[in-house]
Amino acid sequence: MLRKLIHILFLPCSKATMLMEKRNAQAISRKEDWQLSIHLKICKWCRAYEEKLKILDDILRRKLSQKENTEINDSDIQGFKNKVLEKLDL
Repeated sequence: MLRKLIHILFLPCSKATMLMEKRNAQAISRKEDWQLSIHLKICKWCRAYEEKLKILDDILRRKLSQKENTEINDSDIQGFKNKVLEKLDL
């Protein structure tokens, strides 16, 4: 009950995920950073989403840094899926 109330008062999951995406693209305000940090402390689903974003961002950065081959192939996709499952302990 308390967690649900905190979600409503501080930051809903839909806004938290949007802020995570925004934070990857640009800087977010102190207020947004504080709200997101509080939300991530109480919401295990958004923490899992954040981990997925970090993995995906890392893969994309490595791919873009390679000059010769910037295409993503099936083995890259499967590798990404395996890393996500490994991080989520599924």
